[in-house]
Amino acid sequence: MTRKPPSSDPVQDAPQVGEPARAAAGLPAVGHSLRMARQQMGVKRTALTLLRVNQKDGFDCPGCAWPEGEKRHTAEFCENGAKAVAEEATTRRVTRDFFAAHPVAGLAERSGYWLGQQGRLTEPMYLPEGGEHYEPIGWDAAFALIAEELRGLASPDEAVFYTSGRTSNEAAFLYQLFAREFGTNNLPDCSNMCHESSGSALTETLGVGKGSVLLEDLHRADLIIVAGQNPGTNHPRMLSALEKAKAGGARIITVNPLPEAGMERFKNPQTAKGLAAGGTPLTDLFLQIRLGGDQALFRALNRIVLEREGAVDEEFVREHTHGFAEFAQAARATDWASTLAATGLERAEIERAAELVLASERTVVCWAMGLTQHKHAVPTIREVVNFLLLRGNIGRPGAGVCPVRGHSNVQGDRTMGIFERPAPAFLDALEQEFGFAPPRAHGYDVVRAIRAMRDGQVKVFLAMGGNFVAASPDTGVTEAAMRRARLTVHVSTKLNRSHCVTGARALILPTLGRTERDTRPGGDQFVTVEDSMGMVHASRGRLEPASPLLRSEPAIVAGLAQAVLGSGSAVPWAELADDYGLVRDRIARVVPGFEDFNTKAARPGGFTLPHAPRDRRRFPTATGKANFTAAPVEYPRLPEGRLLLQTLRSHDQYNTTVYGLDDRYRGIRDGRRVVLVHPADAAGLGLPDGSYADLTGEWDDGQQRVARGFRVVHYPTARGCAAAYYPETNVLVPLDATADTSNTPASKSVVIRLTPSAAG
Repeated sequence: MTRKPPSSDPVQDAPQVGEPARAAAGLPAVGHSLRMARQQMGVKRTALTLLRVNQKDGFDCPGCAWPEGEKRHTAEFCENGAKAVAEEATTRRVTRDFFAAHPVAGLAERSGYWLGQQGRLTEPMYLPEGGEHYEPIGWDAAFALIAEELRGLASPDEAVFYTSGRTSNEAAFLYQLFAREFGTNNLPDCSNMCHESSGSALTETLGVGKGSVLLEDLHRADLIIVAGQNPGTNHPRMLSALEKAKAGGARIITVNPLPEAGMERFKNPQTAKGLAAGGTPLTDLFLQIRLGGDQALFRALNRIVLEREGAVDEEFVREHTHGFAEFAQAARATDWASTLAATGLERAEIERAAELVLASERTVVCWAMGLTQHKHAVPTIREVVNFLLLRGNIGRPGAGVCPVRGHSNVQGDRTMGIFERPAPAFLDALEQEFGFAPPRAHGYDVVRAIRAMRDGQVKVFLAMGGNFVAASPDTGVTEAAMRRARLTVHVSTKLNRSHCVTGARALILPTLGRTERDTRPGGDQFVTVEDSMGMVHASRGRLEPASPLLRSEPAIVAGLAQAVLGSGSAVPWAELADDYGLVRDRIARVVPGFEDFNTKAARPGGFTLPHAPRDRRRFPTATGKANFTAAPVEYPRLPEGRLLLQTLRSHDQYNTTVYGLDDRYRGIRDGRRVVLVHPADAAGLGLPDGSYADLTGEWDDGQQRVARGFRVVHYPTARGCAAAYYPETNVLVPLDATADTSNTPASKSVVIRLTPSAAG
């Protein structure tokens, strides 16, 4: 039975507002998950599909990258995971008749929510130059069209190959291989927009751009600091790990401008206590920090540690670190006045946090976009590393750095070589394995790719998954840049905004989802993914494909490579597409840690990649040691009457995919155009609760960036700070407002002014 999607867009400019929730998950999460799953899949399909999510013989959730433990629950998924699976395994279909009935211009006026609700794409579609509708096209003809455009470029660097996090290891490896054999390192990916700051800081300080902890380390920690992260919405299964840590005696400090229900109290839906009782309080100390004040907070904590006799692990510092003296001098010079101005905290709150730090022998710091999307994001994360190094909390069980990646396999894609600035050793290994010379010049990241398209330097844009237009900053600039391309190509499972903002010509290539059986001439195939903690495991879909015309991502890449590169290619593309085990054999000879990949991948639960700082306290940095750093403390300074805006997700959302129009934990229903403002700040601006305002971004380029008609919600956020959902507010994020070093968009520190709107 096919379930019908909504026929019209719901009204989104009159949201209803109630009290924020004080706890996460529990029976409401179970009910909401099952209700949305039944709407998309029906009862039988829901049961058959959800019980295979994150199981050792099942498929990896297409949502977040949180790891699974050795022992799996029967229902090893969270509310948002159930929504992600339901959206992919839906019985709704987008056919050629749909495209015939809907011109592209009309689709462009629809919301992202409505587009996503239409269902799964079923066959390749082509928008000819000057055309008003997408029309069907065969796979061979689609590949030939792309080959024509790519071969006609003046340089391979006039093409961009973008990757979303959902791409498997096997597909990602083939995709970067194709791009590099074609002749470019233009391989931007969604990491550029989220955890690039983490990778930059960790590579410099520890030598490995990934987290150093495993799931068991969280369970063994004495203290866990969760900074700039909202697990209740973005990584709900993390709450179970925090609950287990609390049961083992851990203390938790939450650092966030917004109070979040999940960190307040967790009602575990997998336990009787969680369903029937009040749940588990998680946070021992809530530091309601101002946006961008985290570097100042960790610098102040470091000063306190330095001043407390016996608090520094002097043996670890002496044997394993470099740069301590310079760092210590800078930290001791920290003054309380600037710290309190930057953080918005009271000195007593910071000193209370320091007491918890000093009482802990094993400390983990977890973070996400709240730390990575600021101009000074990289120095902030380096200060977190300083904080952990001081007490020897790297390479110690129950301690370490834990950047929590958002999208399933976004970390694996980077491991497979999806990176615009590849390491020479990786390129050397590619050359030895495949017999061609990969390009050595650095390519474009996301921001530079948009600039290059804007300036006419990129003519062809290919995306392996994702929703590039909605995910990227400076919406007006990004959309104009995409429209300058000669050809835009999207490998997708469902409709999204990026299919409506096209180059002169456009293609949509429909692909299998994680939930679906992948049968090739070599038999049924499986793929692998890497979670946020460096665990690699298999993913096997079992559902029949949504359409017989779908192709897997590896098969799409291989078919495209054959069409573009022809018989002169050094790579046996057809063989690799037919048997992913052959792809894994090649990965094993190119990527360190993947030796004997096929054997390891066959193990139930997979295997752990090596991590030198964690495993051996060895630091592959330029100095051969872990590096202390001593950057000046930075924080945003606001002109009078302005607020600092962070863009964020609602609870009914995963990245740019909107599952519904509610944000249950924040008390928002039936709408998304809301701006959360502290009551005192709103009163000072003359904006009553329930009034409507336009949000105007302020940046030094003088351009006018406005998001209109947002309902003002008086909300207990930090003073001087505001919050609103993306992608609706991506229009306010300037393309050139990026983090130093990483070039990540500064989406958590947008200076805005609010003015009354006629929308109310």
